[in-house]
Amino acid sequence: MPDIGVPELLIVLVVAFLLFGAKKLPELARSIGRSASEFKKGIAEGGADAEPTQEPTQERTQERTQERTQERTQEPPAATSKETGPHTPTTGDAPA
Repeated sequence: MPDIGVPELLIVLVVAFLLFGAKKLPELARSIGRSASEFKKGIAEGGADAEPTQEPTQERTQERTQERTQERTQEPPAATSKETGPHTPTTGDAPA
């Protein structure tokens, strides 16, 4: 792979200047620099805090399956008198 020299870099800079304009180039360079530093900081923090990943055990997988099954089989909450409509007798509507 050929080395990139000064003439090639100048061509890239001129093309970038034409595409983005004089106002956007400093902002673009600044945001790229911030992104690179955040990425490096994240890599450094992630490597120090990372715990070894463990495959879920068969026991834990079974527990999750049971929990999901229980959630699906639970009955919906009972309807309140407001949800049942006007045909449900209330204490004031009951015949005497």
